[in-house]
Amino acid sequence: MKRIFRVAVILACVLSFARVEAAEKLNGAGASFPYPVYSAWAFDYHKATGVQLNYQSIGSGGGIRQITERTVDFGASDAPLTPDALAKAKLLQFPAVIGGVVPVVNVAGVKPGEMRLDAEATAKIFLGEIKYWDDNKIQSLNPKLKLAHTEITVVHRSDGSGTTAVFTEYLNAVAPDWKAKVGAGTAVKWPVGIGGKGNEGVANYVQRTPNSIGYVEFAYAEQNKLTYTLLKNAAGTFVVPSFDAFEDAADTGTFDPKNHFYLWLVNAPGKNSWPIAGATFILLAQEKTDANRKVVKFYDWAFKNGDAKAKELVYVPLPKSLKDKIRAYWKANGAQ
Repeated sequence: MKRIFRVAVILACVLSFARVEAAEKLNGAGASFPYPVYSAWAFDYHKATGVQLNYQSIGSGGGIRQITERTVDFGASDAPLTPDALAKAKLLQFPAVIGGVVPVVNVAGVKPGEMRLDAEATAKIFLGEIKYWDDNKIQSLNPKLKLAHTEITVVHRSDGSGTTAVFTEYLNAVAPDWKAKVGAGTAVKWPVGIGGKGNEGVANYVQRTPNSIGYVEFAYAEQNKLTYTLLKNAAGTFVVPSFDAFEDAADTGTFDPKNHFYLWLVNAPGKNSWPIAGATFILLAQEKTDANRKVVKFYDWAFKNGDAKAKELVYVPLPKSLKDKIRAYWKANGAQ
């Protein structure tokens, strides 16, 4: 009898320990766009609190699916869900950080920031209507570049992607042909090109494929030393992708908690705004209040302690006024 009692006590202790261990881990999945900054925040948060955050960079489509199916503590998407979609899936949504999507090229002799593109040229390349790098349209934008008659290889995302949503939302806003023929979304029917999984996959393909062009979150371009292009913005300025250019775009946005912060930041009107900017969003299941409080605790910590790391990785931290709106939103929805 004593032996049975001892076994029962040991088993109870093991189960109790397992519950504590489980409570010290958070699982999230989704957008690859913010993966560099979420990983850095998670590393620092674990050092500060002992809580582990496991974030899978599987694309926004996967993040939306997993939180909808309640298989993770939180999902992440660069494509904001509409209030109707959130209500249907019984989800909450708030922005976490702002970044920029940049076209990147692998063209012999072209260095980062040397090639200029505008909305029309970018759309026609990804539609497959501009097929060669020495096309008159590209050459007229780049009279100082010697571009060879080499065929362009387009690289796009193969998975459901918020980066794709931001990029195609931009093309939708600036190119009527693109809007009529392809449209916008986390996944679209690409007219041409090869697909890579995640920002990582697109970055790798562009790096390995001569005469290619793709689009990635700027941190991936920086980390992989990819050749980013300049882009002509709504004000007519050829802009270099940078923290200041993303911040300029972010300043144009008014995030409203009443519609769960639903907002796109593409084609912003500022003189120095980068035209393909966007917030990335966190999705929570309305009814999972315990898990939500733990997730929110992490993001509240990141809002207080993670701005320097975000800037280092060329993401724009949210302004204090927006962070305060988000905290009020958490409280109103039982997540804090």
